[in-house]
Amino acid sequence: MKISLGSDHRGYKYKEQIKGYLNARGIETEDFGCSSEQSADYPDHGIKAAEAVASGKVESGIIICGSGNGMMIAANKVEGIRAGFAINEEMSELARAHNNANVLVLSEMYTPEAKIQAIVDAFLNTKFEGGRHARRVDKISDYEKG
Repeated sequence: MKISLGSDHRGYKYKEQIKGYLNARGIETEDFGCSSEQSADYPDHGIKAAEAVASGKVESGIIICGSGNGMMIAANKVEGIRAGFAINEEMSELARAHNNANVLVLSEMYTPEAKIQAIVDAFLNTKFEGGRHARRVDKISDYEKG
């Protein structure tokens, strides 16, 4: 498994923690920046991390900014991306199970630091349920393709 990571300066701390956690578990990561807490623009890093998912270069992505909103908006502009925002395990599970999210979006301001690993695990370990949810996800994909 390979996961793309991206953050702006407001999500850098969590990105580095997640990278260390995943690597310690034997999960390969590709880091699309940023590389410090110096000011960085979230679209520059979130879009690149999302493009890696959309192209199949990685299986899924995790992106972080201050609120999570900017990264989610940017990633969801990439065709084929379903970026889901989570501040707890249940939101993370539902993003995967019901929405087939392929990118997890976190907020460094609102996601409790003590819950990061559990939220990431929930995202990576939950499978898409399909069924009625597949019909809904297909409608989004059809709209996206025009």
